[in-house]
Amino acid sequence: MDRKRIFDAVRHLLGRGFSRGEISTLDRAIDCASGDDEACEDNGGKDSAPRAIGPRGIALIKQFEGCARLRTDGLVEAYPDPASGGDPWTIGWGATGAGIGPGTVWSGTECDTRLERDLIRYAGDVARAVGDAPTTQAQFDALTSFHYNTGAIARATLTRRHREGNHAAAAAEFARWNRAAGRVLKGLTRRRAAEAALYRQTGPDQ
Repeated sequence: MDRKRIFDAVRHLLGRGFSRGEISTLDRAIDCASGDDEACEDNGGKDSAPRAIGPRGIALIKQFEGCARLRTDGLVEAYPDPASGGDPWTIGWGATGAGIGPGTVWSGTECDTRLERDLIRYAGDVARAVGDAPTTQAQFDALTSFHYNTGAIARATLTRRHREGNHAAAAAEFARWNRAAGRVLKGLTRRRAAEAALYRQTGPDQ
């Protein structure tokens, strides 16, 4: 297996280099995929949190982001922020940033590719923010959806409550993030409720 090619591809997707912890995690994942049973073991609890968003988290993000402004030719247009009526302009599955503004048009494939790339970065932010705090996949997915929408995982009280292990208080914190430009938005209220519900989920598929 060409390990360097895998690292280079992931580095390109992230748009940055790796931390030491990320290098170790990716190394173990490659070893595990190559049939190294020891690499697939728990590793003494050092990786107690997931490192990537799961299907439920992606579905939640797509549910609330939507791939809006679909044109009759199958392409997708950028649209202005609903609170400001302007910046930040958004396209596809909630993508914003440089190069996205009035007149920006993407294909469906471009929208999906951008989401995949962004979710690697946002999940990495969440993994660093929760550190070694015990975290279920459902909790990680909810936190990644929250961060994807707010960009606030590093400063939110929600994150601190999660690291403290006070999951009930953490779940209650989602509801506080339902405003844009100082106004309560129904869409954000619904999204925070869905994220909190996912965060609270327990069971064999958590």
